[in-house]
Amino acid sequence: MAKARRLTLALLLAAGPALAQPSRDSLTIGITQYPATFHPNIESMAAKSYIAGFTRRPLTARDADWELTCLGCVTVPTLENGLATREQTPDGKAGIRVTWELREGWAWGDGTPVTAEDLLFAWQAGRDFSTGFGGSEFYRRAYEAIVESPRRITLRFDQITFEYGSSGDWVPLPAHIERARWEAEPRSYRTRSAYETEPANPGLWNGPYRVTAATPGTGVTLERNAHWSGPAPAFRRIAIRTIENTAALEAQLLAGQIDMVAGELGLPLEQVTALERRARGRFRFEYKPGLIYEHLDLMLDNPILADRRVRQALVLATDRAQIVARLYENRQPVAHTTVNPLDGMHDDAVRQWPFDPARAGTLLTEAGWTPGPDGIRRNAAGDRLTLELMTTAGNRSREQVQQVIQGMWRQAGIETRIRNEPPRVFFGETVSRRRFTGAALFAWISSPENVPRTTLHSSEIPTAERNWSGQNYTGFRNAEMDALLEALPIELDRERRRVLWHRLQAIYAEELPVIPLWFRSDAHVWPTWLEGVRPTGHLTPSSNWVEQWRVAR
Repeated sequence: MAKARRLTLALLLAAGPALAQPSRDSLTIGITQYPATFHPNIESMAAKSYIAGFTRRPLTARDADWELTCLGCVTVPTLENGLATREQTPDGKAGIRVTWELREGWAWGDGTPVTAEDLLFAWQAGRDFSTGFGGSEFYRRAYEAIVESPRRITLRFDQITFEYGSSGDWVPLPAHIERARWEAEPRSYRTRSAYETEPANPGLWNGPYRVTAATPGTGVTLERNAHWSGPAPAFRRIAIRTIENTAALEAQLLAGQIDMVAGELGLPLEQVTALERRARGRFRFEYKPGLIYEHLDLMLDNPILADRRVRQALVLATDRAQIVARLYENRQPVAHTTVNPLDGMHDDAVRQWPFDPARAGTLLTEAGWTPGPDGIRRNAAGDRLTLELMTTAGNRSREQVQQVIQGMWRQAGIETRIRNEPPRVFFGETVSRRRFTGAALFAWISSPENVPRTTLHSSEIPTAERNWSGQNYTGFRNAEMDALLEALPIELDRERRRVLWHRLQAIYAEELPVIPLWFRSDAHVWPTWLEGVRPTGHLTPSSNWVEQWRVAR
């Protein structure tokens, strides 16, 4: 053994200079999900957003300081700079005309310039609801698109919103590749898009990097986009590996098989805090509180969950404060509404549901569910009170939460059956097509003062007829909520908006289409030699500023 150690030491000393100054032309990142699709407008998934940060650019985004800024445009449109102007719509409504100017030199990875025609095509595809794009309200309100020049496009909206300068999810699509596929048959376009059939096509990508290889469920390889005209990124290649099991993800980090874990969709907070205690000095750790909302979507088409008393009982039977204390060291605040306390529109006085198993039992009895001989409640027909609880398979934190909730609900007389799926199936099929039957555990990521129309408005319930566009997966229908979601965007006075926001939160906390759990803090784990990563804590991931990432000197 001593001889073997001496030989190893000799080899290390001989290779000393090379080991001391390793080449850093590549970066390997671990994440816990693989995108269900790479198409920018189909399905909403954190893994896709994170990869898109390296490979695509939106016109506008919120930065790490939560300020609206241009990424693909020259100047954020405002009424003051004249790029936005009030006008009347053809039918006499108060509308607004907004112009975006694309930054010079922006190109797709095959060298084709990004032009207003790419945005026009994206608008046209979004306007046809059979295409199945998310965020349909944006396209419905933008009733006319005008290409003014190759680098200027104007949208005319039939209402004035307080976020008129934001382009939202409206991003360029490569018309020279995608238009013909869409025109052939909009309804089946999502399966025939080049983003689905040939993701390594360089013409699909307009960011600092482009996808050069994609292995479903395993990972994506990115290389520099030779036609990127912005600041040159530091790494020649970035490998993004999908490791859905968080224990395996940590093991690969410690073994040096990956360099970093993305906080946006990486290791659970409690796993990182334990790792930091063991591996302090090997990595850099940063904890970023943000607008990430862990919750349980409830299938309101299920007659059991259609009863509001049952939904309220589920919250009362869940000791969220205990879960946060034991699993997360009180680093993640319990949520009482979809609006994070970090958001200026949060209502501190919103109704809260403390852990109260006695009250939960009373509500269940009122709803017709009485305890059976085995403790599980039954209705008058003898049916057991049984709910399915689903989440993303391999996420150790969520699987722990499931088991804890299962035990708590069992004490209230509710039988819970756990069934989990890989993220790409869970998000790409089960949740987005409303195929879950009970409760689905996952997180929404939002931006400051993000109006939750797509998740709460009755017109945003995904259906086959709408080609599954929309994100109101619970099937929530409430006329007053619909009216608030329509009034909020067009109220330009911040204090008047605050009143509307508070009422929205009151309805949400009373009706409980969703069980609020907690607001997450993302735990980022970086190599000590990596600089320039700035977590945002909101919808736009840090990868959108990858050109600022640098190797420490």
